[in-house]
Amino acid sequence: MSEQTESAHVPGDVHVTVPGPRGEDLELPPASLPTADEGDLTDGMEEAWWLLHQGASAEASVWEILARLPQAVRQVGRLAWKASPRATVALAVLQLAAAAMLAFGLMASVAVAQQIFAEGPTPERVRAAVPQLAVVVVLLTLRALLEYGVSMSQGLLTPRIRTALEREFLYLTSHVHLEAADDPDWHDEAYRARNQGLFYARQITGQVVSLAAAALGLVGAAGVITVLHPGLILLLPLSVIPVGAAAVKSARARYHSFKRFNSVQRRTEVFSWLLLDRDAAAELRSHTAQQALLAEHHHLSGRIAEEDTRLNRAAARLSLIGRGTGGVGGGITYIALGLMLIHGWLPLAAGAGAVLAIQSSHATMIRVVDVAHLLYEHAMWVDDLLAFQERCRRQLPRRTGLPAPLAVKEITLQDVVYAYPGKKDKAKPALNGVSMTLHAGQTVAFVGVNGSGKSTCARLLAGLYDPTSGSIRWDGHSVLDLDTESLQARVATVLQDPVRLPFTALANITISRGTLTEADPEQVLAAARASGADQVIAGLPGQWRAVLSKRFKDGQELSAGQWAKMAVARGLYKDAQVLLLDEPTASMDPRAEHAVYQAVLRGEHRADRITVLISHRLASVVDCDHIYVFDGGRIIESGSHQELMDRGGEYAEMFTLQAAGYLGAPASAKTEVQ
Repeated sequence: MSEQTESAHVPGDVHVTVPGPRGEDLELPPASLPTADEGDLTDGMEEAWWLLHQGASAEASVWEILARLPQAVRQVGRLAWKASPRATVALAVLQLAAAAMLAFGLMASVAVAQQIFAEGPTPERVRAAVPQLAVVVVLLTLRALLEYGVSMSQGLLTPRIRTALEREFLYLTSHVHLEAADDPDWHDEAYRARNQGLFYARQITGQVVSLAAAALGLVGAAGVITVLHPGLILLLPLSVIPVGAAAVKSARARYHSFKRFNSVQRRTEVFSWLLLDRDAAAELRSHTAQQALLAEHHHLSGRIAEEDTRLNRAAARLSLIGRGTGGVGGGITYIALGLMLIHGWLPLAAGAGAVLAIQSSHATMIRVVDVAHLLYEHAMWVDDLLAFQERCRRQLPRRTGLPAPLAVKEITLQDVVYAYPGKKDKAKPALNGVSMTLHAGQTVAFVGVNGSGKSTCARLLAGLYDPTSGSIRWDGHSVLDLDTESLQARVATVLQDPVRLPFTALANITISRGTLTEADPEQVLAAARASGADQVIAGLPGQWRAVLSKRFKDGQELSAGQWAKMAVARGLYKDAQVLLLDEPTASMDPRAEHAVYQAVLRGEHRADRITVLISHRLASVVDCDHIYVFDGGRIIESGSHQELMDRGGEYAEMFTLQAAGYLGAPASAKTEVQ
């Protein structure tokens, strides 16, 4: 490692030291390096959040799945009851009645078979079966009506469950502490809960209904077989269990296949995304790099095609084995049934009915297995959603009932320490013993190098973070005793990279007062003029009504500097007691920047407002009443511009170095890279 320091001499008595670059020695790169290993394409891919539970049922045993089902059913029942008790009761009653009609219909069908296969002339047997056929028709009609009722109840209940969960999810995620929203793991959980949990919460109600219908149908078929002959119930496992085992293997193979295919597909999507990405388009064409990306995409898509072919062949073999095994089990069942008929243990008519019941059991068992696998896996996603919502409830802002002062006269920070949650280096907090007093009517500046703690201090002032230790007081009230949202409502924050709302120009300003549709016209115009946003809006088709997003028809696209002006207007329109400007003019042209500072810092000051400016352009903070210089989470200097220049410390060096660049003063500062 090497480091070199040079000196720059600028007008005045200040001697500026410019640190040289630091770096490690670096070896020559390899002559070639493949974008993907030649081994398993999935090895280099990090497991994505949307695959967390994908295929989980393929890894679980049958007993694990069966043990989980009652919990999943209870969970869905609680969600359904919370959404609509009446629809939940109606659904349960109608489902039970439909299952009963299925069992009675099967019994009636068996009775028809018994009549047809009974002794006597064929015409008489057919005529004797007519009443039973009529019963079958009636039962099938009733079952159809009941299943219609099930569908109607489910159609009423499912959207209500989804809507209730989604509303609560969005409320919780939009209100948690900023520290939670800053956490990448929290974001992964949030997207997983929204994209998977909410989706499967909608699906799982129907799955529980389908599972209940299939399970009740299986019970009904077993009951019919028992009525025909108690010994026949012993034959049912011979026929049904092999079919169920084959269905289990088939379901697991499908999940494994999907998970593997999805993993390898994700690697090719990296190249597809780059080839389609709007932001990458200009550079790709400038470097004529399209062919390199296409070549790698072609290589990987060929590997995926090979994998897909292998998986299809394996699925075909498994299907053959499953069907064969099921056929053997069915054959054994029918042989045993034939032997019972031959030896007279079972009448021919009862045997025909048993065949119908066993065939019904086959189809029902396959349905039970498929739905149970889906329900097991999807219940995990819903568990994630509910657990995430509970986590969010624990991270909601304080609701103490004590609002922040409507007009703050003084804000004091005393020995404030703040360490970001989860940060490895606990010995270096973002703020370490910061103290200051801000008075109404003041304009204050925070300056310092990147990472010195300026923005962190501003977020503590805004009530977005709570101090790890020390105290922050508004007119003597500790912020920890105040209602968090009322405190945040008293602060307007303008950030360097503001949110670009895909709404009208007017809504982009009025949102700071909590509305997209209502405005105070005179105050909106005043804020727009002070920020320079009035000229931006005046040049838009539709002006105030112009939608600021290309996602919409006739939507308009603003430059970074124009968005900055809209953000300043938004902050000014909020008309808050504290105004925090965090590098608000970094993307503005010099004229626009000058106009903003004239309005905010050098214009008519509000006697009841505290204005805090964070800036790397020190010329913009000259007129501030007080300047705090941050370094390493501490305040190393403070005072007015002239006081700090007279002191000849860190601020004076930074200011003089910037001034030298603007004034074109001769500088001998040179650095070498070693």
